[in-house]
Amino acid sequence: MPFSVFQIRSKSLLRGTVLVLASLLVSFRLAHFPQARPTLWLILPAFFALVGTWETSRCLRLRWSWYHGGVLLFLYMDILVLAMIFFLLLYPYAGWML
Repeated sequence: MPFSVFQIRSKSLLRGTVLVLASLLVSFRLAHFPQARPTLWLILPAFFALVGTWETSRCLRLRWSWYHGGVLLFLYMDILVLAMIFFLLLYPYAGWML
């Protein structure tokens, strides 16, 4: 029986978390983080981070449990990562903020 990470139709908390964290690392590399260069290639990591967040939200259960609380913590982490990626995407174009 193959792992659920490789089956797209099944829920996988690991797949969602890896997608989001890998998107964050790729966005740091694409933006040349300390200099924050403008590039539209950051749309791809933003899209994959959104897909990872959706995959994480699929793992929520109807009744509250410690697992449900852990998934909520992962969703909060996903939201912070999305905010960082969109900041790296939009900040270089805001010349008035310098």
